[in-house]
Amino acid sequence: MSDFLLSLKDVSLAFGGPPVLDGVSLSISKGLRAALTGRNGEGKSTLLKTIAGELEPDSGEIVRAPGIHVEYVPQSVPADRPGDDAFNALSGGRRRRKILEDALLTRPDILLLDEPTNHLDVEAIDWLEGMIRRQREMAVVIVTHDRRFLKRTAAKIFDLDRGELSGWECDYPTFLRRKAELMADEAVYWERKAKKLAKEEAWIRRGVKARTTRNEGRVAALEKLREEFAARRSAPQTATMKLDTAAPGGERVVKIENLSFGYDPAHPVVRDFTADVLRGERIGILGRNGAGKTTLLNLLTGRLAPSSGAVSTGTNVRLAFFDQLRSEIKPELTVGENIASDRDEVVVGGVKKHVYSYLADFLFAPERVRTPVKALSGGERARLMLAKLFLKPANLLAMDEPTNDLDIETLELLEEQLLNYKGTLLLVSHDREFLDNVVTSTFVLEGDGLVRQYPGGYADYERQRPKETDAARPQSRTAPPAAASPAPASKKLSYKEKRELDELPGLIDAMEREIAEILSSDPVANRDSYARIPGIQKTLDAAVERWAELESRAGA
Repeated sequence: MSDFLLSLKDVSLAFGGPPVLDGVSLSISKGLRAALTGRNGEGKSTLLKTIAGELEPDSGEIVRAPGIHVEYVPQSVPADRPGDDAFNALSGGRRRRKILEDALLTRPDILLLDEPTNHLDVEAIDWLEGMIRRQREMAVVIVTHDRRFLKRTAAKIFDLDRGELSGWECDYPTFLRRKAELMADEAVYWERKAKKLAKEEAWIRRGVKARTTRNEGRVAALEKLREEFAARRSAPQTATMKLDTAAPGGERVVKIENLSFGYDPAHPVVRDFTADVLRGERIGILGRNGAGKTTLLNLLTGRLAPSSGAVSTGTNVRLAFFDQLRSEIKPELTVGENIASDRDEVVVGGVKKHVYSYLADFLFAPERVRTPVKALSGGERARLMLAKLFLKPANLLAMDEPTNDLDIETLELLEEQLLNYKGTLLLVSHDREFLDNVVTSTFVLEGDGLVRQYPGGYADYERQRPKETDAARPQSRTAPPAAASPAPASKKLSYKEKRELDELPGLIDAMEREIAEILSSDPVANRDSYARIPGIQKTLDAAVERWAELESRAGA
């Protein structure tokens, strides 16, 4: 039986400007694990939608194997699913995971994931990594800015650059090295072409009789060179944003004394937490979805009052806050109006700068500066939020999930700016590599209100955190017994395992509904039910893992 699933042949697609897809060809076979890379706005989501059949190309051919099932998971999480009260009761992170689980349970031939780690906590990202790595038959194509996720899941790279797609049979680190070499060679090539063009233009301007037989070939070559430069699509620019730091304050920036807070007194988010945040520290805030990371950040920055205890700031502290909901951005206003209101200039580092020039540093062309924010992509909104934030000189910077929707080049530039930042940083992020590269210590919400501080980044926390024993794990009354003990992967499925594979989707749905029903109930009146959620969630995770393992063996 053939492994062929789908192919694109010379596919092109444009939306009024230069082609987003310009003669793109690719082939997808069973078992493919590929990442689709490219800058924000290059057309990665467009390519996924074209593969999924949601967009029709202007030209070219798409060939699909008979009966093929393609599942596309977009980067946006729906705010509402008509008639699905259980789904609507979930948090953003749980909605994202539910959508991913639903997609996997349809057993697609091709799974297309657009920024799947957005809104997921680190444990859920680890779960998704494992699910993808265990697939043997299903093909997976992923768009992601999460570099560690990309390194751990992708065995092939599709790179979309100025409308053209190239395939790289290698892992992500190898691709980065080879792509850098290719871009350097391209820069040298065009530099030589530019010198030749300048020389030939000077020659023609000197009035040489170009119509002689001897010179006609040289004139024709000049015309061809002009056409080549006119048709050239330059490499996209890199953002040049620069973070401004206010004058330093005192040595102790934030003092936390016996801090406690809870929306429900019976279930504290933070309980009796005491710590100091010192000048120059870069602290990451970790925890599962719903643990209270944003709540803790709001408590530490005075945006939320504690139930008991105290949070006080030191002398001369000037705060700038990056809100993951981006509530400071007004969707009806243009990009320029959000930055400078009705003014033409902004003040950057004490120096006046034209708003167009300032926003060009964040990769906004003049026509985009005049565009309403509601028409921007997720990546453009993230850059606009950074542009707004960087206008505020601050010595305490609080950032809530700043990496969502940023392309990797902008993400790495933000890392560089934060590493050079002279102030103090409080950072909520699920991006493990970003945390490892930036923070000096972590505050971890470990459940039941307990917050612990660990030195180092995420990898350091993983090495130091207490390991949960099997005996200590809470069990759910809905637990399917087989979910906790997967069989060796080398054996074919027994009759009992085949029945288990058939039954697991129903059990998984039942546990999802049970969690959703508890979350939609009154937490005070149903304290016992709320206390059971961690146990049900553990069992649910094990059941999904078990389903993936059995499904993989059944396919093999």
